[in-house]
Amino acid sequence: MSRISVRGLAVASATAVTTVGAVVGVASGADQQGTSTEPVEAAGTTTLLADIPAGQQVQQASLTEQIQAQSDAADATARQSAEQAARVQAAKDAAAKKKAADAEAKKKAEEAANQGDASASFAIQASYSVAQVQAMAREIVGSSQYACFSNIVSRESGWNYTATNPSSGAYGLVQSNPGSKMASVASDWRTNPATQIKWGLNYMNSRYGSPCGAWEYWQGHHSY
Repeated sequence: MSRISVRGLAVASATAVTTVGAVVGVASGADQQGTSTEPVEAAGTTTLLADIPAGQQVQQASLTEQIQAQSDAADATARQSAEQAARVQAAKDAAAKKKAADAEAKKKAEEAANQGDASASFAIQASYSVAQVQAMAREIVGSSQYACFSNIVSRESGWNYTATNPSSGAYGLVQSNPGSKMASVASDWRTNPATQIKWGLNYMNSRYGSPCGAWEYWQGHHSY
């Protein structure tokens, strides 16, 4: 491929114009002095007009398409990576939640088993003193929640495991209403303080989260 310069075009054009002028002058007999027949170059026309060959244009278009395709591929890869990372994180979160739930279930099962063992460890007696009943409660409920449990029992029954509310029929240390609800723990609910304590603890945990949660509610409502 050859390149055509602006300067070349200007020279060619000037030559053509001069040649025509010369011919016209000869034909008319007007031989003017100082008229040059040399081609005149256009001033300041040294910039090259480099046309891009057709093949090179196709090559550039192909390169642009390749760059765009690579960009699209990179975006797709980034999206896939992000989606994969999100799936992995979701799986990790689900596994962590399941692990936490299993640990909580295991903890509750162990607590229930310990409470059952504590209830069974007390010898059955014909009667129990307040001190004996409180010792049972401290062992079954645990030291961290005992004070709250004790606050409720002191106000509900005064630690009398045979206390009966004549109007409502509520019975026992925690005033279960009706008292027969405590049969879900053991059939000796009428005479065994340990059975009553265990039932009361289960009730407070299930409804208020803990004896202290039940005590907080009791202070505002004088019941639980």
